[in-house]
Amino acid sequence: KYAENMYYFSELALTLNAPENGTAPTDSRRRPDQRLMENGRWDEANAEKQRLEEKQRLSRKRREAEAARATEDGTPYDPYKPLWFERKKDPVTQELAHVYKGGYWESKEKQDWSLCPDIF
Repeated sequence: KYAENMYYFSELALTLNAPENGTAPTDSRRRPDQRLMENGRWDEANAEKQRLEEKQRLSRKRREAEAARATEDGTPYDPYKPLWFERKKDPVTQELAHVYKGGYWESKEKQDWSLCPDIF
């Protein structure tokens, strides 16, 4: 019903980005630019998207600079690692894949998101 007003998306597609209480602060459904866009605030959404992309670029540059300094100094450098996944070789395809390593559901149950970076 009213599909023409919703870009002919299915009901499932329309609900995939619905906010959910208690999710990690890094959950993509919390992207402020996405929320602004969904609320029809296009100019604000575009400005927010630009801000987020610049924040991501600065974060990447900071990590790259830390790695370069560590290489020059000969000190160990622990590169960025995803919180909830690890890269492993799939035993069937032999391709590298991101495999859930645990921790998310426990953090959600406790509402302890202290390990999450500030990405937004």
